[in-house]
Amino acid sequence: MKRKIIHIDEEKCNGCGLCVDACHERAIEMVDGKAKLVKDEYCDGLGDCLPECPTGAISIIEREAKPFDEEAVKRRIEELEEKEKAQKEDNRLPCGCPGSAAKLINRDTQDKETKENEIKEDGYNEGSELRQWPVQLNLINSRAPYLENADLLIAADCTAYAYANFHKDFIKGRITIIGCPKLDNIEYYKEKLIDMFKNNNIKSIKVVRMMVPCCSGIVHVVKEAMLEAKQIVPYSEVIISPEGEIIS
Repeated sequence: MKRKIIHIDEEKCNGCGLCVDACHERAIEMVDGKAKLVKDEYCDGLGDCLPECPTGAISIIEREAKPFDEEAVKRRIEELEEKEKAQKEDNRLPCGCPGSAAKLINRDTQDKETKENEIKEDGYNEGSELRQWPVQLNLINSRAPYLENADLLIAADCTAYAYANFHKDFIKGRITIIGCPKLDNIEYYKEKLIDMFKNNNIKSIKVVRMMVPCCSGIVHVVKEAMLEAKQIVPYSEVIISPEGEIIS
């Protein structure tokens, strides 16, 4: 029969694995670093995976395909859940790309003595303040549990290299999101942020950007996303110079 079904362009696929998590029918798998449709009968053609793809590699087409089989999908999900349960028991890494597996890092319970030992004679604390993983906006699940009641740091990725005390002054106590408004898809950023703001109670947002003009895009996209999501929260902005100084 001829019906609507997803099509994945391997040339465009960057292997992020976000579509795997977005597909409720578990019709997509990562194979050799690329997203693959496992079987036609697992795909309902609704395209829940489309908004999550940062490169536009997924589209809906109409072609000859086997009918969607809900019972086959149920059996597949049960089998995958059993495998995942066994993997957890064996302390194995999650399926897909391990680097994109979301997790919360609890800094509040970090051993106090360990932190004190990390402080050098000059008073500089080398300890990380990062509270979650991943941090790249392309990889973050916009409905991850750690976003609820979060104080967000949304930073242009160059800022962490330019400003020496980035962890202590900006990351500490916040959920960190980074991106490059010049090199990445800014419209995808906006849609992702809109979904994030709509579906989580965000307490505050701090944006850190570089002084260079192209970096202003991250400010605009955050403000536009807040307006479109109709979620206005306490907002602040910091500008860093290439020399590593706070300009404003």
